[in-house]
Amino acid sequence: MPLPEISTKLFADGANLDHILTLAADPRIAGFTTNPTLMKAAGIRDYEAFAHEVLGYITDRPISFEVFADEESEIRRQALRIADWADNVYVKVPITTTTGFSLTPLVRELSEAGVKVNVTAMFTLDQVREVTAAVREGAPSYQSIFAGRIADAGIDPCPLMAEAIEIMASAPQSECIWASPREVLNLIQANTVGCHIITMTPDLLKKIDIIGRDLSQYSLETVQMFYSDASSAGYQL
Repeated sequence: MPLPEISTKLFADGANLDHILTLAADPRIAGFTTNPTLMKAAGIRDYEAFAHEVLGYITDRPISFEVFADEESEIRRQALRIADWADNVYVKVPITTTTGFSLTPLVRELSEAGVKVNVTAMFTLDQVREVTAAVREGAPSYQSIFAGRIADAGIDPCPLMAEAIEIMASAPQSECIWASPREVLNLIQANTVGCHIITMTPDLLKKIDIIGRDLSQYSLETVQMFYSDASSAGYQL
C-alpha cells in the first residue's frame, strides 16, 4: 500500500535528540513520544533539561513526556508541571500504579482541568472503556494501547484495536495510539482498523519506504545482498 493512502498518523518514538531532529524535518512525522525507559537507554540524566531542549526545536507538533512517580499526589504534581512546559505537550500517565491501583480518576481530574493526557500501558478493552469515560468531557487526549505487546502474548491485536476505536468514538477528542509496534505490517494493520496514530522507532520508520515495493525486485535485491556479503567476507569452501 503506497504511504499516501495511509491515514494513520506517524509518531516517532524515541529519546535520541539527533534522531528527533532528523525526523522533525520529515513532513510525514506528525508527532513524537518518549518515555523514561527510552531516556535511560539514551543516557539522559537530566529529564527536564532534555525535555526543554527538545521543546526548543519541536514547537509545531505534539510530543509526549511521561511522569515517573508511583504515588497519586506526586503523579498529579509531575503531570501539572510537565503540562506547563509547552502547549504542544501531552502528559503520559500510566493506566495504573506499580501495585495495580487505577489512575483513571486522576486521569479524569487532569483531563477536565485542561491537561492533555496520553494514558499509557493500556492493554484491555475495560481500560479503554474507563479511560474513554474519564476523558470524554476533557482536553484532547491520547490512549496508548500496547498492541505490539498484546501480539507478543500470542493474541491478535487487530480485533481488540478495532473495538477500542468503536468505544472511543464517544470521546471524539481522544485519539487511539497503536503503541509498541514490532514491524511495518503493524502500520497497515493500524490503518485498516482505523487507528488514529501509530508510534514507530527510527529503525521501523526507515522501513516504511519499502511499503508497496515489487516483491520480485525485492527478492532479487535480497539475493544480491547475500552474494555481496559473502564475497566481501571472503568466504570459501
